Amino acid sequence: MSPAILLLLAFGLGLVAWLAARGRAWSFRRQADGGRIAALPSYHGWYVALWTVIPTLIFIVLWSMVAPQIATNSVLADPAAANLPEFGFERQNVLNEAAAVASGAARGVFNPAAEALVEPYRIAFFRIRLMGIAITLIIAFAGGAWAFLRLKPDFRARTQVERTVMAFLLLASLVAILTTLGIIVSLVFETIRFFGMVSPSDFLFGTHWGPDPMSNPANPDPDRYGAIPLFWGTIYIGAIIAMLVAVPLGLMSAIYLTQYAAPSWRKWLKPALEVLAGVPTVVYGYFAALTVAPAIRDAALAVGISNASSESALAAGLVMGVMIIPFVSSMADDSIAAVPQAMRDGSLAMGATRSETIRRVLIPAALPGIVAGVMLAISRAIGETMIVVMAAGAAANLTANPLEAMTTVTFQIVAMLTGEGSFDHPATLSAFALGMVLFLVTLGLNFIALRVVKRFREAYE
Repeated sequence: MSPAILLLLAFGLGLVAWLAARGRAWSFRRQADGGRIAALPSYHGWYVALWTVIPTLIFIVLWSMVAPQIATNSVLADPAAANLPEFGFERQNVLNEAAAVASGAARGVFNPAAEALVEPYRIAFFRIRLMGIAITLIIAFAGGAWAFLRLKPDFRARTQVERTVMAFLLLASLVAILTTLGIIVSLVFETIRFFGMVSPSDFLFGTHWGPDPMSNPANPDPDRYGAIPLFWGTIYIGAIIAMLVAVPLGLMSAIYLTQYAAPSWRKWLKPALEVLAGVPTVVYGYFAALTVAPAIRDAALAVGISNASSESALAAGLVMGVMIIPFVSSMADDSIAAVPQAMRDGSLAMGATRSETIRRVLIPAALPGIVAGVMLAISRAIGETMIVVMAAGAAANLTANPLEAMTTVTFQIVAMLTGEGSFDHPATLSAFALGMVLFLVTLGLNFIALRVVKRFREAYE
């Protein structure tokens, strides 16, 4: 049964509860001396409505999880299910086909064995639908009645409602925090499993990367798990080549938009620049693979470099740098615009030119925001995968030649997790170790950015 019906029922009952409680609070107000009660009538309404809706929503969530299993158990108890296979994929496939037809998601069955189970499923779904509606009504009326009977002229409904809202806000914060903790725990657990098979020193300091998912997992070759070429490729493409493009262009764009551009020109130019941040990365990948990489190869061949590759770190880094220009530009723009006007006016009044004011006053004062934007851009660049897949190749080369193919940590994580190896093989588990290193690197970059921002903010406030 679709939970939408139960949700509509819950919110409808909540609206009725809100109106009833608010009406009762108004009656308290009319009977009170001076027309004053402990809380506004709307808070009484919200208090009863929350007690009507919240328990009901909790039940709907739980019911949505257990109702399919209840229906399946009911069908399996029917004599029509006597000829089903005992276990396995075929048995589940027959049940799924019958359930889909009974619920209206499919028009017919492909397996004849499922035909006999359609009607039992329809009966089970109808019964479960009635049970769900009945239990929803009971919970809503019980919660609403309990809250409604607590209403009195001196009842502090506002305090109760605000505590409930505070609990929701806390829950929203905990969702993000607990998700982060879950990611860290999963990474740590699998990373420890990997390091139980391959030494951390071989992984962190080895110079050859070539895991074989088909090899014997009980006796992995540690010489094939050296991740230095991956770390170097990630830094070289994402933190060096891309930043050489993004930082100067982004910073100069921000200076022009805040200091030199006319308001009408800025009104159009800034949104146009920020469109770059909304382009899908796969489009950048196409651009890098089909346009930039061949152009770089042809240019290299024209000047006599015979070993130039059609997949190169330079092509991926250049396109990645263009992609993250808005990250640097927007942060620098906001930081420069936030510098107090008195500092600009003071510098100009002292006889400094506009360029001297920018170099000696505005840029140092806006440095926290600029550094934060650069760190954010680096984190974004080293986590990029699609452009690297399409433009940089998959070879784990430890070289400084930007015209050769390279690979990054993110590409190898995807390759290891989408291969045919099992999750008990060190080649697959190496993806979690790479993810752990990548997480620590981005965490360190954010920590550095916060330290820089804190230091310079103290200097200029």
